[in-house]
Amino acid sequence: MSLIRNQSSSLNSWLLLVAPFFLWGTAMVAMKGVLSQTTPFFMAGIRLVPAGFLVLLVAWWLKREQPGGIKAWLWISIFALLDGAMFQGFLAAGLTRTGAGLGSVIIDSQPIAVALLSRWLFGEIIGFWGGIGLGFGVFGIALIGLPQEWFNSLFSAQSFSVTLNSLDLFNSGELLMLLASLSMAAGTVCIRYVSRYADPVVATGWHMVLGGIPLFFLSGIWESNQWNGIDLQGWLSLGYSTIFGSAIAYGIFFYLASKGNLTSLSSLTFLTPVFALSFGNLFFNEILTSWQWLGVSLTLVSIYFINQREMIEKQFNSLRSKFWDFSKRTMSKLS
Repeated sequence: MSLIRNQSSSLNSWLLLVAPFFLWGTAMVAMKGVLSQTTPFFMAGIRLVPAGFLVLLVAWWLKREQPGGIKAWLWISIFALLDGAMFQGFLAAGLTRTGAGLGSVIIDSQPIAVALLSRWLFGEIIGFWGGIGLGFGVFGIALIGLPQEWFNSLFSAQSFSVTLNSLDLFNSGELLMLLASLSMAAGTVCIRYVSRYADPVVATGWHMVLGGIPLFFLSGIWESNQWNGIDLQGWLSLGYSTIFGSAIAYGIFFYLASKGNLTSLSSLTFLTPVFALSFGNLFFNEILTSWQWLGVSLTLVSIYFINQREMIEKQFNSLRSKFWDFSKRTMSKLS
């Protein structure tokens, strides 16, 4: 009976870990039909502000303590600037200049920045196998999201120049996507400091509200007809993205980020494009290429390597020790 309870607890913990990335991936699918009906900054604001108030309402119902003191509000404001306004703002602006596939690859490479920052600030050990896992993850999401002709061209003589010319980094949205990725990574690390002075769930709600307000301000200045073209299905998609893809997903993610290993948790971000591809295939009949299937496989291998890096290291050292013992015994017998 105890074994069953332990297995059930482990399953629930695993589902909680994966939930934010499942919700983010499916929210991306829900947003596909809305992108042509609204404007980027308005959509970004809608995803943050209502979701933030919803998180705060749940926190009030759970009787979680509200922030108090200058340090708490200072860190929440920094958190709101990094992960709210900057991340969503750069992301929204980048989407207007680059393809969703390439953009998602750059965004979902942020676990590398999180791993390096966590190593520097908190002393989290990446290790050899963790580094291998990060490499697999980046290569995997590259196979998933980058244009397939790039990989096909690798076997041609002109591949290197073709790839460089097609990037055109500073004249497209890739730089903005990179800034979005770094903003999200900094926000993920920032929650550790925020949680020292404020409840992480309450802080998540406030950071979404405070971070979303500037996006509405920018939308009011630079955009027009933000909601005139949104139909019922579009509002339902926005509702799903706001409630599930923002309020619930961010609430769970930053609560876990305040408690656990940031490198391991952030590595699960690699799952986001996997879920997006899978549900895009289910609802929009999007077909995965052989390169993308390889990318999905490498992504799953990456997550295993990063989250089980300590166990893999122990097993590898054990096997190496046994091999050397066997070699010594063999050489002793031969001599």
